[in-house]
Amino acid sequence: MATRRDTGLAALAGLAAGVVTLGVGSLVALITGPSTDPLVAVGSAFVDATPAWLKDFAASTFGTADKVVLGIGEVLVILALAALAGVLAARRWAWGATLVVVLGAVAALAAMGRPDAGTLAGAPAVVGAIAGLLTLRELVRRLPGAPGRPRPEGVQRRAFLQATAAAGALGVVGVVLGRAIGAGARGAQSARAAVRIPSPTTTAAPVPAGVDVGVDGVGPWQTPPDEFYRIDTALVVPQVDPSTWSLRVHGMVEEEVTLTWDELLEGDLVEAWVTLACVSNPVGGDLIGNQKWLGMPIADLLARARPTGDADMVLSRSVDGFTASTPLAALTDGRDALLAIAMDGEPLPVEHGFPVRMVVPGLYGYVSATKWVTELRVTRFADDTAYWTERGWSAEGPIKTQSRIEVPRPGTSVPAGSVVVAGTAWAQHRGITGVQVRVDQGSWNDATLADDGSIDSWRQWSWTWDAEPGEYQLFVRASDPQGPQTGAVAGVIPDGATGYDTVRVTVT
Repeated sequence: MATRRDTGLAALAGLAAGVVTLGVGSLVALITGPSTDPLVAVGSAFVDATPAWLKDFAASTFGTADKVVLGIGEVLVILALAALAGVLAARRWAWGATLVVVLGAVAALAAMGRPDAGTLAGAPAVVGAIAGLLTLRELVRRLPGAPGRPRPEGVQRRAFLQATAAAGALGVVGVVLGRAIGAGARGAQSARAAVRIPSPTTTAAPVPAGVDVGVDGVGPWQTPPDEFYRIDTALVVPQVDPSTWSLRVHGMVEEEVTLTWDELLEGDLVEAWVTLACVSNPVGGDLIGNQKWLGMPIADLLARARPTGDADMVLSRSVDGFTASTPLAALTDGRDALLAIAMDGEPLPVEHGFPVRMVVPGLYGYVSATKWVTELRVTRFADDTAYWTERGWSAEGPIKTQSRIEVPRPGTSVPAGSVVVAGTAWAQHRGITGVQVRVDQGSWNDATLADDGSIDSWRQWSWTWDAEPGEYQLFVRASDPQGPQTGAVAGVIPDGATGYDTVRVTVT
């Protein structure tokens, strides 16, 4: 019967072989493309299979770090399975080898199932699995006490550990080199640096000086690009060369249209302030940001294509296969729905959709904000579904009126007397008409609104509270032209959270 030490050494052999598998796969992916890397392919397949509740949990719990958490979890699971393969192989080679083959096949199938998969998409997983099998075979043969190992057990153990360390180190080098070289070889950043953004045909209205309430702790009215939230399904950021980019408009149209990058730059470009929000943003959450965007009105492009009378939806598609179902009316009713090429006067950051993404005021991002967009198919909600609607989310996602308290922070202590309560409210494409604050179960008190930057942007507010010592709970609600936001508590599934943001404070 195997001892605990024997099992540990066998698991160590499996771990080293697993690292070799990942390293070789990462190096081969330099030839076949970053999305074919076994880790990326399996992770992307997992994201695609994610049900609505799990996506909500990841976004609400980890926010923009969800991909990092996924990557760490994926590596831990793979290494655990690799260790198991080593233990099995030490007992019976066929068992361990079968597990390695199965894992390689899963990774290969995941890579070949990606929208951008080429004929060699499965090669990194296959070659990596072969390298892992050979490494595992050799290390199992070197296990102390294995048949044909006449040397003293102490010598055998040292030789085994040296071989295992060498294999693991080579595997780590392969992973690091594969990722580093792959990142350096991607051309989107250099292409972005060469882009010169033209002046807008229509500029945004001047922003009033008073859009910021000037309260420490309240976030800026204009979200810096490097702080703008990022929630999408891309584990590897697509690298799109604008010189080869084009957008196809087809489906239920009288004339199919193809737009090139040069044509887009030469078109009538509109500048607009728009606040974007993720449907996974919980009440009081920070998956939201406000920026100045520049782009071509999608309505102008659809006017060229001339949608047929019974069309009611545009299915947008990203270069990586993501799709979103946007109501046709929201793209043609005069709002600033854009094929955006810039934010804050600069080309889009690569991770935010360079060279072109969609920006549609008043709709959650999952039905409107397609990044790296390459296709618009005019269709009907009755005939087509999109990426997240196939996973339990609503087909249409109008943004709900919401508000949050940013000052004071939850759980803080404040001195008695005049206490400033402040934050932000939003009702894109309807506009905020008022904000009220309540202390415990008391009456609602009108807050002072900051100046309005645009109907499609959020709005800051503040209220001064004459606070006495004690423990309190603060509530906030915002109003749009239709009335105050609902206080009914609902989660983000299937079309956005509702309820009042609350903060507990201690007055001393």
